[in-house]
Amino acid sequence: MGGEKILLIEDEKNIMELLQYNLEKEGYKMAWAADGQQGLKLFSDEKPDLILLDLMLPGMDGLEVCRRLRSQAGFTVPIIMLTARSDEVDKILGLEMGADDYITKPFSIRELLARIKASLRRTGPTGEEEIIRREALELKPEQYLALFHGQKLTLTPKEFALLYLLCSYPGRVITREEALQKVWGYEYYGDTRTVDVHIRQIRNKMEQINPEDTPIETLRGIGYRWRR
Repeated sequence: MGGEKILLIEDEKNIMELLQYNLEKEGYKMAWAADGQQGLKLFSDEKPDLILLDLMLPGMDGLEVCRRLRSQAGFTVPIIMLTARSDEVDKILGLEMGADDYITKPFSIRELLARIKASLRRTGPTGEEEIIRREALELKPEQYLALFHGQKLTLTPKEFALLYLLCSYPGRVITREEALQKVWGYEYYGDTRTVDVHIRQIRNKMEQINPEDTPIETLRGIGYRWRR
């Protein structure tokens, strides 16, 4: 770990300087944009490994920046949204727009570093090609490819990792807490609503391909499982 490039899209200079100092001290390379338009351009120029995206930006807000990034073909870069708002609605909107995680200001540098490391950590196997087939779903983790009824599912990194986790244990209940630990990382500090939003996004994308096929089952108050 270390040496990865992080794009920070943040209009407050004092926050930018604080994050740049601490992240560079950890070995990360940094690029900074003060607004959404500049951030989109820097993403194309810098090709970062992770994006830290402020919600409240001048002009184009963070939600719109996130939507535009996620709409790009082949986009798989993790996005952590920075927000001064603690309202649950804002957090859910960010996740639904494609953010992998969010952190509420003010935050500790230690917590942010833990989330960055967890987001950069690839979930799934490395090395030899592996193919997981579960009825109409086919996963190729090394290619970061998911096919459902023969059509490609466009998933965020955390959606892919969560789907991989469910498919690895068909018929077994995966609790929300277990999903947070295995997909978001050991030091993840979020709440279980994050898992619910990501499951809903995965289901929505599957239903767009085949609304009659719902292979992810909900166990109320417990978690989720991939049907046998």
